[in-house]
Amino acid sequence: MPQTGSRRSLCDKAWDAFADDQLGLMDHLGIREFFYMGYCIGGCFAGKLLQRAPDRVVAAVFCQSVGHRPEDPDVMYRHSHQNWLADFRARRPEVSMDTIEKYFHSLWRAQPDFLYSVPREFIKNCRTPILVLPDDTPSHPLQTSIDVASLAPNAEITVFPWREPPELKARTIDRVRTFLRSQIPMRAAAQ
Repeated sequence: MPQTGSRRSLCDKAWDAFADDQLGLMDHLGIREFFYMGYCIGGCFAGKLLQRAPDRVVAAVFCQSVGHRPEDPDVMYRHSHQNWLADFRARRPEVSMDTIEKYFHSLWRAQPDFLYSVPREFIKNCRTPILVLPDDTPSHPLQTSIDVASLAPNAEITVFPWREPPELKARTIDRVRTFLRSQIPMRAAAQ
């Protein structure tokens, strides 16, 4: 669980708390505008950053984004319990299960559609350039990537699957580099 804010705000609005932490770090580092590339849960982080700081995120790459899977709506809730809860409880026994359950609810059940962090209507109106690298595993539904790429007016999507063979993976990495380079603001490119 992130370390920012009160437990109440973290439990009620987990995605906002993550964005506060990420934007606070950028402020601390003196970085006004930035690219954002998020893997897995990072796609949800990207969506919230685009919503909260559209004037700061120059471009975003959504790579293998988690998303809601209607045929298995609790997949992320289960994965959270199975993959990190035991270790977290061992390190932080003072955090109650009630608090953890509220946190999971805020992450995976408060907005049970799409990216979890932002509604489709936001992505549909988001003008920030986006590149999507899809995946299709239980927690990374292909449909979420297709929806982001289809809805966002300035989105592109790579081929799927893109990780094999090695030559295709290398071309996909080059495409990410080319996409990000093409988004460098003119004033920064001139310096």
